[in-house]
Amino acid sequence: MLTVQSIGIIGYGDFGKFLHELAQVHLPETVVKVSSSRFAPDGKTFFPLEEVCKADILILSVPISALEEVVKNIKPLLGENTVVCDVATVKKHTVAILRENNISRFIATHPMFGPSSYEKQGKSLKDLRIAVCDSTLSHDERAKTIEFFRTFGLNVLEMTPDEHDKLIAETLFLTHLVGQIVKKGKFERTSIDTISFGFLMDAAESVAHDDALFRDVFKYNPYCSEVLRRFEESEKEIVASLQVGQRA
Repeated sequence: MLTVQSIGIIGYGDFGKFLHELAQVHLPETVVKVSSSRFAPDGKTFFPLEEVCKADILILSVPISALEEVVKNIKPLLGENTVVCDVATVKKHTVAILRENNISRFIATHPMFGPSSYEKQGKSLKDLRIAVCDSTLSHDERAKTIEFFRTFGLNVLEMTPDEHDKLIAETLFLTHLVGQIVKKGKFERTSIDTISFGFLMDAAESVAHDDALFRDVFKYNPYCSEVLRRFEESEKEIVASLQVGQRA
């Protein structure tokens, strides 16, 4: 079993804060240190970048658009045995950055859950999914890391970065797209909602506020453009079918 005595987190946005809270609850004996450009070191939660980079596991919880700069900044600061953990929503782009910058010890993952899904599941990680897409760890270390994830009840899915991005474009990006449309159209819940409408609003509301992530996923996942094209063509066909036979 993997032994983790310290965890470093770079970035303290919604997901970084969520990861910090998860570590405090599920790994109470583990030292957790956060580095954030928005918060000065206080010796309690926030610490200097140089110190955070020496953790056993260093989680990069930053916007996809900022990842390359962060990786370049941390490279000379990493501890000899530090494992860099990528948790971004796209994988081909981030894995390329890690490999091009010769990060010797990394694992590329995508936790397919966040604060909302965690809360809805009674603050349990059981059966929530995490994708593991690439790694420079030895076979034994990778296996121990995956087993470490499974000790929390997580459902670990192993796939290539390309397979991941194709599936995310068809699922998460599509959900974000619908969520943004629902938000832009100011559609709201009513007193006579059907169950299916409730499911639609649950999905839309869970992603509608992630504007920056939505744009980054579209920009850095090469498969999203095709999904958007299919969506637009289907929408036009459906609207046209509704107008057939309508009075002028």
